[in-house]
Amino acid sequence: MKALLVTGVAGFIGSNFARYYLEKYPGRRLIGLDALTYAGNLENLEGLPADRFIFVKGDITDAALVGSLVRTCDGVINFAAESHVDRSIHDPLSFMRTNVLGTGTLLEAARACWRQGGRWQPGVRFLQVSTDEVYGSLGKEGMFTEETPLDPHSPYSASKAGADLLAGAYHDTYGMPVVITRCSNNYGPYQFPEKQRVMTTGMP
Repeated sequence: MKALLVTGVAGFIGSNFARYYLEKYPGRRLIGLDALTYAGNLENLEGLPADRFIFVKGDITDAALVGSLVRTCDGVINFAAESHVDRSIHDPLSFMRTNVLGTGTLLEAARACWRQGGRWQPGVRFLQVSTDEVYGSLGKEGMFTEETPLDPHSPYSASKAGADLLAGAYHDTYGMPVVITRCSNNYGPYQFPEKQRVMTTGMP
C-alpha cells in the first residue's frame, strides 16, 4: 500500500490535514516530513495512529531524503514553507531556500519517481499549497480570483509565487499532475502563536 507524503506536517495546517486525512481514509498511510523549525511542533501530531502514520524529521531541500520518500508514495502535498512576512524581511534567503528550492526538489523527485517510459503512473498527484499573498494587496474592497495576476511585494510572497510558477512549469513541460491552491487566512487548533496576534512593531 503506497502512502501520501505530507511536508510541513508538524505545522498548523499540515497537522490538521493529517488528522483529517487519516480519519477520512482508514485504508491509507501517511508519511509526514518536517524540519521542525520554529513553527513545527511534534505535540501537534500526538494521537495519530502509529500503524498508519510515519514521521520523518528532515528538510525538503534534501534531495536524497525526499527522493527516498516520494518513491514510496503516490501523492505529495507540500505544506512546508517559511511563511511569515516580517521574518522574510529579516531573513529572505531562508525563504528562497525553503519555498523555491525546496519545492523544486520535491517536484524533481516526483518527476523522477512517477514518470516511467514517458508516462506518468496512474493516480499520482502533486498538490502545491500556496497563499493569496502572491496576488499582492487587495485594498478595502474587491476580491482575488484565479485570473488575478501575480503581484508579490515581500520576499515571502515572491518566494511562494516562484514556487507556484515552478509547479506550473512542471505541469506544462512534463505533464505532471499538479494542483496549486491559494488559500486566505486560516484559523484553528495548533495555530502557531505569532499568527494569533497582530504584530504592530518589529519582530517577536
